[in-house]
Amino acid sequence: MALTILCVTFILGLIVGMPVVFAIGLSSLATVLFEGLPVAVVFQRMAAGMNVFAFLTIPFFIFTGELMMYGGIADRIIRCSKSMVGHVRGGLGMTNVVACTMFGGVSGSPVADVSAMGSALIPLMKKEGIDADYAVNVTTYSSLVGAVMPTSHNMIIYSLAAGGIVSMNSLIMAGAVPAVMLSIANLLTAYFVARARNYPAGRFPGWNEVARSLAVALPGLFIMVIIVGGILSGVFTAAEAGAVAVLYALLLTVFVYRSLTWVDFLKAAAKATKTTGIVLLLIGISTMFGYLMSIYGVAELAGEMLSSISTTPWVVFILVDIALFLFGIFLDMAAHILVCTPIFLPIVMHYGMDPVQFGIIVLLNCTIGLNTPPVGAAFYLGCAIGEVPVVKVVRSMWPFMAALWITLLIVTLVPEVSMFVHDLLK
Repeated sequence: MALTILCVTFILGLIVGMPVVFAIGLSSLATVLFEGLPVAVVFQRMAAGMNVFAFLTIPFFIFTGELMMYGGIADRIIRCSKSMVGHVRGGLGMTNVVACTMFGGVSGSPVADVSAMGSALIPLMKKEGIDADYAVNVTTYSSLVGAVMPTSHNMIIYSLAAGGIVSMNSLIMAGAVPAVMLSIANLLTAYFVARARNYPAGRFPGWNEVARSLAVALPGLFIMVIIVGGILSGVFTAAEAGAVAVLYALLLTVFVYRSLTWVDFLKAAAKATKTTGIVLLLIGISTMFGYLMSIYGVAELAGEMLSSISTTPWVVFILVDIALFLFGIFLDMAAHILVCTPIFLPIVMHYGMDPVQFGIIVLLNCTIGLNTPPVGAAFYLGCAIGEVPVVKVVRSMWPFMAALWITLLIVTLVPEVSMFVHDLLK
């Protein structure tokens, strides 16, 4: 009965449009009251969930992304991307994919990627006669690669949701090949859709412009080298890497680019503070939710249900993908990771999947949710920037959605895709 109250209250909260964090909190509180436990248990679990030293990495990574966004790195990345691929048919679409991939490596946030790249590129693409729905789909789907980049704070959330059995180092290495695959899939899709719509090709500016624009963008992109190199070499921990990244971003945007004003700095700090507060509140409340799910054996029940359908590992993995997709439609990334990981991680491990591989699968499933109504934060942000009806974008999103699903299925069914670099460098 208590499990029914937990699940029904949570689902009803989502149906009536309640923010996810309050739906999780209310369902946990209702279950605790039904069980006759003291309400203090909720707050104790929340405090314990947030009081983790490794979570210092989250505000550092978020603040780094905001500093780079307000510090003008986006314009330099766009210039570099356009010089490299702008001459291909549908060149602005290809530019968009490359720029979003580069900025995703800097910010680690798909939503920030859409905000920064979309604000500049979507109006430009519309001005050049490219359909708004194409511009929005290219931007929103290309931005999703940021979720599996080394600067993604969602990797940290998964690492802790998995109970500490997966290190940040492992996730960084495991995300390398899937990130490249997803970017290539987006490039191919953008190109073939551009050809089908007969979009024009741009003009190649020459290798001198490519070299100049790359030289200007490289200092901003070097932040990925600092984070990945520092963590993998053991020079500093993930939290220390975040702190170094913030310092580097400040020095770069203030003294090298000279583009970060005091007002922009305050905006970046305010935005990072707000985002960090939301994420930590979700983590705290989800800790209580996860605690209740573990008491009532939700993972075991889910495992039995899947086993009743099939005991073949690849079938179970695909069923888990479908379940993660359905959760992702209604939950944002942090809540998705925190709610689903304790349920499905024991199941896939039982059937032989490495928890590191599952981490990349969870992150990719989260990105699908980011671009799927009715929640889809990146999707709605792109539509708002492009000033295009949601229905029109949905009608033309299927080639991009298919490319993302194909990538996800390859990562799910071929462990070497995510584990090759991990096993090579381990």
